[in-house]
Amino acid sequence: MRVHTGIKPHKCQLCDRTFSASSDRKKHMRTHTGETPYSCSLCEKEFSNQFSLSNHIRRHTGERRFKCDLCKKAFSQSSTLKEHMRTHTGIKPYKCELCAQACTTSSALKRHMRTHTGERPYSCLFCAKRFALKCGLSGHMRTHTGEKPFKCQFCEKAFSESSSLKRHLISHTGIRPYKCQLCERMLSTSTKLKNHMRTHTGEKPYSCSVCRKEFAYKSTLAYHVRTHTGEKPVKCHLCEKTFSRPSLLKSHMTTHTGS
Repeated sequence: MRVHTGIKPHKCQLCDRTFSASSDRKKHMRTHTGETPYSCSLCEKEFSNQFSLSNHIRRHTGERRFKCDLCKKAFSQSSTLKEHMRTHTGIKPYKCELCAQACTTSSALKRHMRTHTGERPYSCLFCAKRFALKCGLSGHMRTHTGEKPFKCQFCEKAFSESSSLKRHLISHTGIRPYKCQLCERMLSTSTKLKNHMRTHTGEKPYSCSVCRKEFAYKSTLAYHVRTHTGEKPVKCHLCEKTFSRPSLLKSHMTTHTGS
């Protein structure tokens, strides 16, 4: 009955948390001791509680019992379904303290913060390049392996990234379904429309963590951060010169081509 009364007589000896049942305190103690008595029979992973083990096993079985009532998607964990529902409701509870950006999940906010900190935790095995996002590294790795899994349905061309294929398809279809409500501009993707709208609103959601200068686009911030770090990842294939951004390389190439 202590669950209803709110009485929690069982106190952790290592922190200030209290519990209504001794069994709950016992489970909590594993966060201090590191004990992981529940092991997966299909792999080597171990867990501190049965709930975490059950969630993990669904990754092996492919079971997705948590279904969205608004679309056909299903998930292996209730927490993932809860995060997915925000794509329907538009709720973004995780707000950036440095700019106006808000995110639907804590992991999305963590990824966004790298635009401010410049953190790039994903490094290439073949060269010195580093990336803020795992998908960025995956796309880059294909420049080394030559893999081009994204194939055009209209011609022979194939691409290493899905975004490159999406841009290419416009050359066949000419479709630009996203129209700006403030001008006549037509855009091919919702992301491009969102970025374009900043030319009207003046919004600059990306700020430099070093000098606080603000930018409308993530790419512009990335180029700016290099003025602080001195990084010049864009290399000329005809000489040894390197540059902080592609536009500078393009200007440089005229010294080789003469045009």
